Formats: sequence, structure tokens, C-alpha cells
Amino acid sequence: MKLATFLLALMFFASCGQHTTEHAMPERAPLEGTWKLLSGTLIEKGDTTVTDYTQKLSFIKIINDTHFAFMLHDLAKGKDSGATFSAGGGKYELKDSTYTEHLEYCSDRQWEGNDFHFTISIKGDTLVQSGVEKIESAGVDRINIEKYVRLKAVENE
Repeated sequence: MKLATFLLALMFFASCGQHTTEHAMPERAPLEGTWKLLSGTLIEKGDTTVTDYTQKLSFIKIINDTHFAFMLHDLAKGKDSGATFSAGGGKYELKDSTYTEHLEYCSDRQWEGNDFHFTISIKGDTLVQSGVEKIESAGVDRINIEKYVRLKAVENE
């Protein structure tokens, strides 16, 4: 009887070890992570404006498996005429290279409740996102092209 109990216990512990290796954490999708905006290009009514987000501004976008969030602020810590802060976020959908943001929260409230459709490409640690931003009530109708770099987990800014 002791031998049977011992063998059952041994099989139980052996199966527990196999069970945990079968349920490894799933790999993260390439889009998930924290992204730092390097440059943004807006094309509106034939005019093109390029913004370098590495000099006077800092903008990050954080994307998990269901939601995105972004934050922008000036690097002068609000102490000059370029003082700015904005943030927003919501759910997103990704199908192939089509990325759609459903903006649920935004410091500029007239942007809330709008969907923005982009095409994305990821090469290494670089994300390029381009699409049309259109909000009739705010008079916004422009092409937006953004280039991001993935931040590493050990980076601290």
C-alpha cells in the first residue's frame, strides 16, 4: 500500500512539472510596448509641417494587448512660452497592418469619441504610423505620419 501511494504521489508531482511547461506565457505582439515619438509630419491643405520630438518636446505611446495611451509634454518643464501637456488613450484594433485607435480619453476633449485609422509598419525597433485624422467639428482634416522608436525596459527618461 505504501508503494502504491508513493507511486501515485510521484506521478502527480511529475505531471505537475509537465503542466507548467505547457502553459508558458504567450509572446508579446510586436506592436506592444512603449514607443518614443521621434518625428511627426502633418500634411494639411497642401502645407507640410514636420516636428522633431527629440528637441523641445517629448511624446511617448504605450500599447498593451487591448489599449493605448499617449503623453506629450515640453522639455522646459512648463517654464517658457512653449509649455504644453496633452494625454489620451483608449482601445485599439489591429488587423494585419491596419491599426485603429478608438480615442476614449483626451486632454483636448473634442478629440474624444473619434476613431483614427492608420497603416503601420514595424522594422526592428522602429514603428511608422500613417493615416488621416479627421474631426469635422474641430475643422481637422489632415494626414499624420509618425515615426517612433521602441524604448527598452531599462531606459529611464
